[in-house]
Amino acid sequence: MNNNSFQQAILEGIPKVLPKYKKYEEDINHAPKRKKILNQEEEKLALKNALRYFPSDLHAELIPEFKEELEKYGRIYMYRYRPDYKIHARSIDEYPHKSKQAAAIMLMLSNNLDYAVAQHPHELITYGGNGAVFQNWAQYLLTMQYLATMTDEQTLVLYSGHPAGLFPSHKDAPRVVVTNGMMIPNYSKPDDWEKFNALGVTQYGQMTAGSFMYIGPQGIVHGTTITVLNALRKISKEAVTETAGKVFVTAGLGGMSGAQPKAAVIAGCIGVVAEVNPKAVKTRHEQGWVDEVFTDLDELMARIKKAQDNKEAVSLAYQGNIINLWEKIADSDLHIDIGSDQTSLHNPWAGGYYPADLSFEESNEMMANNPEQFKVEVRKSLVRHVNAVNKLADKGMYFFDYGNAFLLEASRAGADIMKEGSTEDFKYPSYVQDIMGPMCFDYGFGPFRWVCTSSTQEDLDLTDQLATEVLERLMQESPKEITQQMQDNITWIKGAKENDLVVGSKARILYADSDGRIEIALAFNKALREGKLKAPVVLGRDHHDVSGTDSPFRETSNIYDGSRFTADMAVQNFVGDSFRGATWISLHNGGGVGWGEVMNGGFGMVLDGSEDCDRRIKSMLFWDVNNGINRRSWARNEGATFAIKRAMEKEPLLKVTLPNLVDDKLL
Repeated sequence: MNNNSFQQAILEGIPKVLPKYKKYEEDINHAPKRKKILNQEEEKLALKNALRYFPSDLHAELIPEFKEELEKYGRIYMYRYRPDYKIHARSIDEYPHKSKQAAAIMLMLSNNLDYAVAQHPHELITYGGNGAVFQNWAQYLLTMQYLATMTDEQTLVLYSGHPAGLFPSHKDAPRVVVTNGMMIPNYSKPDDWEKFNALGVTQYGQMTAGSFMYIGPQGIVHGTTITVLNALRKISKEAVTETAGKVFVTAGLGGMSGAQPKAAVIAGCIGVVAEVNPKAVKTRHEQGWVDEVFTDLDELMARIKKAQDNKEAVSLAYQGNIINLWEKIADSDLHIDIGSDQTSLHNPWAGGYYPADLSFEESNEMMANNPEQFKVEVRKSLVRHVNAVNKLADKGMYFFDYGNAFLLEASRAGADIMKEGSTEDFKYPSYVQDIMGPMCFDYGFGPFRWVCTSSTQEDLDLTDQLATEVLERLMQESPKEITQQMQDNITWIKGAKENDLVVGSKARILYADSDGRIEIALAFNKALREGKLKAPVVLGRDHHDVSGTDSPFRETSNIYDGSRFTADMAVQNFVGDSFRGATWISLHNGGGVGWGEVMNGGFGMVLDGSEDCDRRIKSMLFWDVNNGINRRSWARNEGATFAIKRAMEKEPLLKVTLPNLVDDKLL
């Protein structure tokens, strides 16, 4: 399809003439069948809800087709309406548009559905098994049409994937406001998601799936690299940590977890990752994110030992169940240094975790047709999983929860995972409690990212260079408290191109604090103004950041004043970004650790080279980071109090309430 035809297809929106029926493509990685949860009257309601997008003269033909999808897959995806053009991050000017900001958003959401990026592209799911960009293809088509025709004085409103419409607005307002899964609290249990998603009235946006800010596994490679490095530093007894020959064992090669083997190699250690889905293993191996694949545990064990002896930096995938791998290791003399898990346990009953002793196919069949027995098998497996981990921890392995609700679901399964004498505290820390919280988030360091909308390597190379120059300059003035974070990120950005991290859009990520983000953004905007960069740059971040997410078992797990179960920070962050210059904003229920367990917010900002954009950069990015530092400081986190005092010294208009500390002896 040439670009003119592509633009016409976008502008048409939902076709007036029924498109040809599209055959189900077996070689695409598809979402598992969702369990049957609607009664007969609710199924009729789901059909009526889906048919709202189409003129009544098409209903008679579409009803049996949509009914079959609902029965066969548990959802109405409207496969017939998948566009004929390839969806990927094109150059910004290839999209039809009246607003350059809207065109950038089209590029970003297209990247989320690129076959090379998305986990289940035909079901509009980017990662995590259920992290959706839209609920169905009609929503995608209508949203693209709205974005192509809107101006800078309109705002598009998206209700859980549904494009509610364009509303009169103004140039300083966000072009798009996204909410996903905003449920009344008493209707935010896992089965509520199944029901209301099947009805077509809400969706699980994960973090960066439903907010159009996913950049492929690179987004988490960096965070995982930092986490693995700091985990090895934590257990190291040497002044300079030696990573060569150290072993990191974990699970998951999906959209987010697929970054783990690559990160292990960048960190200089041996990464061993189990994955039950053969298609996911094949994808990561073909992309070069996994070096070697094994299906035989004895062969894998021998290979790990050889890598240890030779002090290799290598990634090894086990195509099989993580429980079998853990049990094999636990019964051996093999020493494991650090361990974790990144299966999608936020979604344990619908493809996020596969029980031992059942094949991948048998699990999928049971999941759909005997969901109660599937729950029994998952819980039994979690008990076995924890037993093996406990055995290795007793031998000296450092294990941490990687924010996927592993500890939480294991506790619900009755596994031996609680601290002795406690009903609330786990044996093992969340990686945020032990690593990312005190070492990064408290100081304002989090996953700052950008995308070059020219989609050219030249622009990406220049942004890498500019970011490096900024960080090296800032490091010269940095206090000792953040020297290690600065050096880690300078090392990262210098090696980013060499590590071949780009999948999909021309994107980059690094961890930066408020000063770093603002200065890098200003450098990019200046380069645009001077014509050195060919097209606008989109700024964003993972919701998994300093301020973006209230998640008691992950992002805010190192908050100890009792407020980790509140969500004021994430909501304030979303609202505050909206009037300080964000181009689009998003607020989600459930991203990262599961429906009903977390509230998180994100943003996107389009840099256009204008002087006014400099104003928005300084205003929004300062708030976006320091909002979270302030909350962490009020929770009495020492590093955050240091960071917020430093921010107040630099910005006279910033005045925050600081905590007074109580002598524990008085209590």
